[in-house]
Amino acid sequence: MIVPLFGMVAAFGTVPDVPDPVSTQTIIETLSPAAVVPDEAAGAYFREEHFQRGDTLAALLERLGMDDEEAAKLLRSPQARPLRSLQPGATVQSSTGEDGRVRSLSFLSAGDTLLSIERTGEDYRTSETPANMTRLVEMKSGEIRSSLFAATDAAGLRDSVAMQLADIFAGDIDFHRDLRRGDRFSVVYESFRHDGRTVKSGRVLAAEFANQKKTYRAVWFQGADGKGGYYTPEGRNLRKAFLRSPLEFSRISSGFGMRQHPILKQWRAHKGIDYAAPAGTRVKATGDGTVEFAGRQGGYGTLVVIRHAGSYSTYYAHLSGLARGLRRGARVAQGDIIGYVGRSGWATGPHLHYEFHAGSQHRNPLTIAFPAAQPVPAEQLAAFGQSAEPLAARLDLLKNTNLALLE
Repeated sequence: MIVPLFGMVAAFGTVPDVPDPVSTQTIIETLSPAAVVPDEAAGAYFREEHFQRGDTLAALLERLGMDDEEAAKLLRSPQARPLRSLQPGATVQSSTGEDGRVRSLSFLSAGDTLLSIERTGEDYRTSETPANMTRLVEMKSGEIRSSLFAATDAAGLRDSVAMQLADIFAGDIDFHRDLRRGDRFSVVYESFRHDGRTVKSGRVLAAEFANQKKTYRAVWFQGADGKGGYYTPEGRNLRKAFLRSPLEFSRISSGFGMRQHPILKQWRAHKGIDYAAPAGTRVKATGDGTVEFAGRQGGYGTLVVIRHAGSYSTYYAHLSGLARGLRRGARVAQGDIIGYVGRSGWATGPHLHYEFHAGSQHRNPLTIAFPAAQPVPAEQLAAFGQSAEPLAARLDLLKNTNLALLE
């Protein structure tokens, strides 16, 4: 295992109305991923681009050198199907001939194979070859200045790591409301390289998040039974019976309590939480359970109701559609995708209406105390200690280094 000891960057976003003091820094930059590298022997030029958050395939293909007509033709072809599975942060390489036309595209697929789309005359063909990747363990840290994504971007972390951080600490930190400027995080995670460049990030192995003067730590542990999860260094399970939010990131547009109904224009009790989010945003089950209802229901529009243990149930309303295969009686696990944000039923715009029921009572999911899942089993504590100790030591190293930089 190769371990870069100080792969660490302080993540400083900017807040327009709070200027930072003027400072002088020496910045060392690597070559831009968009740099064009000629291969004189083959008479080809290679270009790399990242598929960015909020990107479109058409925009990506344009940056890779395809004109509009050529890109449209490729996207209409069956060979473009693998491109539609690209995740933010993925690296795509194009090969362009001397005539300026793109000869091929290649990228690492979800199955860790190198997938190529090659031009054959006026058509395209796809091929797959095994990707020989090197696994590394990296360590980085950052500081919140505006948002979690801005901080992780500044630290050089991919979106997949940011989303894991949010999931790991979701039971203790509400990432919609609780983040503050000056909060800090440290993370130890896997990264994978192919042909000398990082192509993807893997699992977060350990993390620390300091939020509002309270610090939370997590280490990954996989037991002998093959099941894994995140625990405190003492073995307490960080997973709660329920997630605070069914969306990864969004804005609360209407809280729990009295409000003026947006359609009826009357003051009524709002017995749930409304999350404003773009149509099509994935909605997650907040806890393990069984689907009790999935379909249309009056003002709720397209609705999913999940029954959980202990007489709890959760409602997810105004959906644009259901996840494939979701139906009454289906078992779902916490974090499973159950549907997509929409504006069905009584909705003035795309958003998710989420309700948490305890028996026959509506409860505020942002304030109710959720029970924790089971801790590390007693018979696995020794193995857990051997696994957790070196991970916690890495977090200590990051923390001490950060303190030294601040002094």
